[in-house]
Amino acid sequence: MSRPRRLAVRDRIRRLDPVEDHQEIVRLSGMVDFPWDVTRALEFALFRTFASPRISGLLARTGEFTRRPQRRYDDTDLLIATFVEHGYDSPQGQQAIERMNTLHGRFRIRNLDHLYVLSTFVFEPQRWIDRYGWRGLTYNEREAGFRFWREVGVRMGIDDLPADRRSFEAFNRAYEREHFRYARSNEAVARATLGLFVGWLLPPPLRGLGERGVRALMDPPLLDAFGFAHPTVAERAIVDGALRGRALAQWVLPARRRPVWRTRRRPRSYPDGYTITALGPAPAGIDPAAVGGSQADPSPDP
Repeated sequence: MSRPRRLAVRDRIRRLDPVEDHQEIVRLSGMVDFPWDVTRALEFALFRTFASPRISGLLARTGEFTRRPQRRYDDTDLLIATFVEHGYDSPQGQQAIERMNTLHGRFRIRNLDHLYVLSTFVFEPQRWIDRYGWRGLTYNEREAGFRFWREVGVRMGIDDLPADRRSFEAFNRAYEREHFRYARSNEAVARATLGLFVGWLLPPPLRGLGERGVRALMDPPLLDAFGFAHPTVAERAIVDGALRGRALAQWVLPARRRPVWRTRRRPRSYPDGYTITALGPAPAGIDPAAVGGSQADPSPDP
């Protein structure tokens, strides 16, 4: 296998315009060169949102992520994958964003929290690939990721969207410094989701070990916000080494030729198929009195 062939997608991305061609760049990067990495990074992006008591408290009160974590994971994954894979202005993409807006519109969610969630979709994949990717990201990929999610934010009606990538990342860091703190709702939602992820791969006797491995990928502020025990230096080294070893193996393996379509897989929650308009919890399944406010945790929120 020649080096040019391994880097063919990267070279193609470099010839594209990160503003005009940002949707194509996001698809090439996320569906061909880094499909596994982007999926894992978006899972950790989901985790990071649980560290804000306002966000986790809303999720805890609905009970959706604690009682039905697999269903809610699949709903989120399918909606996002639809407008990533087909484009946000495609018929499918428009339908997915409209469905997402309908689901969010049932609750009073602060614009600041919407902005933070959006920012995690921009920066967590970039940070993961910087650390564990088999190659480095290009400027075009970083800028296209920002442009793509900013356009999604426009279609979601999110206000005060930053005009440039550096400003958005500064907002992301500042939000975490200000809002990450322990709350019971953080821990409840995070433990349910952690159990879901580990349960996919390991039998019950080994799930404790798997949970320690996942925690080894979390930074101290995130662990503290969940009330999770900090991993040992050895645990971090083992997990970090395993993922870096995977990246080295990818470098020498043949390049992927075809994109990975998440919308074409058979989700665990929908073995017989699904429709975009049916994704998410039904209104009748939510007690409006339980989720009437955006304050997210029984503990005080100064």
